Amino acid sequence: MQDIAEQLYRWHAAGRTFAVATVVAVSGSAPRDPGAALAVDADGEALGSVSGGCVEGAVYELCQEALRTGEAGLHRFGYSDEDAFAVGLTCGGVIDVYVQPVLPGADPGLDAALTYLDSRTPVALVRRLSGPARALAVTADAVHGSLEQWEREVTAEARAMLDAGRTGMLTLPCAPELPFFVESYAPAPRLVVFGAIDFAGAVARIGKFLGFDVTVCDARPVFATPRRFPDADRVVVDWPHRYLDAEVAAGRVDGRTALCVLTHDPKFDIPLLERALRLPLGFVGAMGSRRTHADRMARLREAGLTEVELHRLRSPIGLDLGARTPEETAVSVAAEIVSTVRGGSCLPLSAHDGPIHHDHDLRSTRSHAPAREGAATRRIA
Repeated sequence: MQDIAEQLYRWHAAGRTFAVATVVAVSGSAPRDPGAALAVDADGEALGSVSGGCVEGAVYELCQEALRTGEAGLHRFGYSDEDAFAVGLTCGGVIDVYVQPVLPGADPGLDAALTYLDSRTPVALVRRLSGPARALAVTADAVHGSLEQWEREVTAEARAMLDAGRTGMLTLPCAPELPFFVESYAPAPRLVVFGAIDFAGAVARIGKFLGFDVTVCDARPVFATPRRFPDADRVVVDWPHRYLDAEVAAGRVDGRTALCVLTHDPKFDIPLLERALRLPLGFVGAMGSRRTHADRMARLREAGLTEVELHRLRSPIGLDLGARTPEETAVSVAAEIVSTVRGGSCLPLSAHDGPIHHDHDLRSTRSHAPAREGAATRRIA
């Protein structure tokens, strides 16, 4: 819905009734990803697309029907369906489309989500796909609307999906018959890896797997090359502290940003960490031996950092998994990032009888450049 959010907000602000058809699931070869939307107002004006033309006519009619009846519904189009074939879905895929009438003021969750989208505030819009249409707008620190008894569980999972910029289906084990659809409007969180070493390649790979936008930065052009780090979104040749200064000035780091300092060289580490530990970042970790860590802490104290600021440094970086290889080390680093962000204890789940999933979340989503990421399906175990 992001592509047509500006126009939808104008319709909404003007009090115009409209219907929105949203792709909520795809399988096989399908022309649009989950989150693609077509909207039709009471005058018949249409915005957006759910299939690039294949089933637009049929979905347009469903929107008009929703406006007449006031009822929402989930519809499937696939190559093997006679109706879908008749309207031209010949790509061989299957798409599920949720059609919902929107009456301004009738659904606080949807109303709030459109307002957040207009202000470019990251928000997750959660919609229940069965029964009466209900929506929840979830931001880093607010919830609007109601999903009755499922609100707490859905809110926690929606925030996790918002953090990663993911859009997709969500089902709860306590209510498997009630599917929800989560649309996240936020950029992916950033992972900046300093030091173009072999461990950096593995950390970049697992960072992408976790949904981060990954940058590898090193001052040495012979090592910092895209060919050595194909999983990174960008590879930058620059002094680490200078690159961080530029990113801060451009507003491209925030409370969701994670920094992994793998250079373990004082001439790179100290100027970088002096700056990083004074910023409201989500995670700052540095690689090195115990001896390197002790020397690093002494140098940072000499540079004027307080004990509170030094306490934010995760060094040596990673959880104690007994890791040896770059890949094992990357798992260790990723585990500490997830634990820090989610408030995990780092204990084996078998070692305690507390909750498996944590509501605690240290990561902030306050940013001002929403952008939907790719689709994902999420099931809580």
